[in-house]
Amino acid sequence: MKKTTITSALATLVLGTTAMTAVNAEGISACLITKTDTNPFFVKMKEGAEAKAKELGMTLKSYAGKVDGDSESQVAAIETCIADGAKGILLTPSDTTGIVPAVKQARDAGLIVIALDTPLEPIDAADATFATDNFLAGELIGKWAAATLGDKAKDAKIAMLDLAVSQPSVGVLRDQGFLQGFGIDLGDPKKWGDESDKRIVGNDVTAGNEEGGRKAMENLLAKDPMINVVYTINEPAAAGAYEALKAFDRQDDVLIVSVDGGCPGIANIKDGVIGATSQQYPLLMASKGIEAIAAWAKDKTKPKNTEGKDFFDTGVSLVTDKPAPGVESITVKEGTERCWG
Repeated sequence: MKKTTITSALATLVLGTTAMTAVNAEGISACLITKTDTNPFFVKMKEGAEAKAKELGMTLKSYAGKVDGDSESQVAAIETCIADGAKGILLTPSDTTGIVPAVKQARDAGLIVIALDTPLEPIDAADATFATDNFLAGELIGKWAAATLGDKAKDAKIAMLDLAVSQPSVGVLRDQGFLQGFGIDLGDPKKWGDESDKRIVGNDVTAGNEEGGRKAMENLLAKDPMINVVYTINEPAAAGAYEALKAFDRQDDVLIVSVDGGCPGIANIKDGVIGATSQQYPLLMASKGIEAIAAWAKDKTKPKNTEGKDFFDTGVSLVTDKPAPGVESITVKEGTERCWG
């Protein structure tokens, strides 16, 4: 995987906010459909979409699932957007394969559909994808954890706290990236849980929230109470895992790593709850998506992918105050300046 440097990520952030400010999109309507409307990541995504739509004179309607995994509500939202005459849809899919027929229906009706954060399966089921390189995000925290442990990495006992049993692409990419970064051979890279490395205690799912993280951590501690490395799909799950470890008085001798870069997660690094996280940029994903819908409405122009990738990469930075040799990172102070939520 090509490494995204901090410099290039920042350049993308700057350029992405100015690429289409000259477009007159007055009277154009668009939809944003997120997994939930409570996760801080999606709250910030909505803020970014609303700000850009207002700037361009567009009308934006927002929809969300009741919980992470609620694909039925997302399908209903797509049907509403088609009926309302929207020009495009920004979508963070809960079910990356199951929602494809509804996406096809929208595209057949002339709408542009852009996946944000979570690629569809197949990825070209959407017109474009604006996302973090989720494999790289996982790989960075895997490399950091291995480098931090040093020689002890060969005897690690790893808990994998994933997203959902349906294995949406974002969860698979982060999981598999972490394992590769840690130095563990992958099975089928298109799914998690089939690795044979004895260092992996097991996988459990969290639904991407704190309560799910706590329960998943408890389940895996019951399997092996000496777990010393915890991969988490996101920072709410990491916070829950920490609470479970604290109940076992294990909070001070376990490395927890995660992905997101929200302000509460960065604060948890400062407080010693999380060792390192990979920070992503939801505001940029949303603002670029709105710009792309405006361009499509004007002359059917579709956004171009990042060179060498099948999506537009919105950047990722490893955040920690305990830098590891050979792993590029930014400080908690820098992460706080760029965080969201």
